[in-house]
Amino acid sequence: MKLGLTFLILAIIIIATVGFIYVKEQMKPVDSEGVSYDITIKIPSGSTTAKIADILEENSLIKNKYIFKIIVRMKEVDGKLKAGEYSLNKKMDLYQIIDALVKGNPKKTVKFTIPEGYELSMIAEKLSKQNLVNKERFLELCNNVSLFKKKFDFLKELPEGSTLEGYLFPDTYEVYKDAKEEEIINKMLARFEQVYNDKIKYKAKKLNLTMNEVITLASIIEREAKLDSERPLISAVFHNRLKKGWLLQSCATVQYVLGERKENLTYDDLKIDSKYNTYLYKGLPPGPIASPGLKSIEAAVEPANVDYMFFVVNKDGSHTFSRSFNEHVNAKNKNK
Repeated sequence: MKLGLTFLILAIIIIATVGFIYVKEQMKPVDSEGVSYDITIKIPSGSTTAKIADILEENSLIKNKYIFKIIVRMKEVDGKLKAGEYSLNKKMDLYQIIDALVKGNPKKTVKFTIPEGYELSMIAEKLSKQNLVNKERFLELCNNVSLFKKKFDFLKELPEGSTLEGYLFPDTYEVYKDAKEEEIINKMLARFEQVYNDKIKYKAKKLNLTMNEVITLASIIEREAKLDSERPLISAVFHNRLKKGWLLQSCATVQYVLGERKENLTYDDLKIDSKYNTYLYKGLPPGPIASPGLKSIEAAVEPANVDYMFFVVNKDGSHTFSRSFNEHVNAKNKNK
């Protein structure tokens, strides 16, 4: 009888211990090791604790909605979680999230969109016009990569003297109205880190390309392409030229050197002495010329299997691709 009671007590202790460890684990942040970026959620007016728990779980901000509801009751704040728009992140534990929802009065946020193919100067100009950044301060930070290397390991791969050109990923973002320039840059770099995934890294390695080379090529593709279907074809032309040691002869790279996107380049423009001028220097430029979108990055590491060496833009924005110089000249003449 005493032995049975001892086993029962021991079993209860073990179950309680395991239960305690499990609950404690469920209360921890969803991702304490990864890159921290804000996730914006909206808590509708009149939402119950159960509804709020569902919203948090759907956005991967909590591990277990049932544990969330239990802790809310234990803290005696059931019915005190306030409606509104919140910016939370996966590094917050259960208590921090609950405290934020109890406190309420979430900060006002604002959205902004950076289109594919924007240069740093264009991003700074757009954000400045939305009163989100001081343009000079923003560009100064973007020119000092070392400030962000501690938080983003991928920046350590960049060549000496690089800027953040090409690495502020083009997307729609939501930030606090009083967000600092550093916070906005961190958010955009975190998005790039998400997008430049293992699949892309694997394909880049197979092509013997560094990250900087991939993003540089992708940025040229982004600036040259208008149609998504043509991105792999344009990529193939550049890959084929690189393999043969030909000049890339991308007008977009000359426009980058000029600091303006002239529709028609002159012969003098093509003679500007710059490592970014692919009419003068073989190989890829030293770095990206704009921020490429995902489709251009994918095209850079997965070019079409074709033997095209030239392309010319058509009046409708599409391109005609050619294998020989004579074909290319004929295609150009048809577009005059």
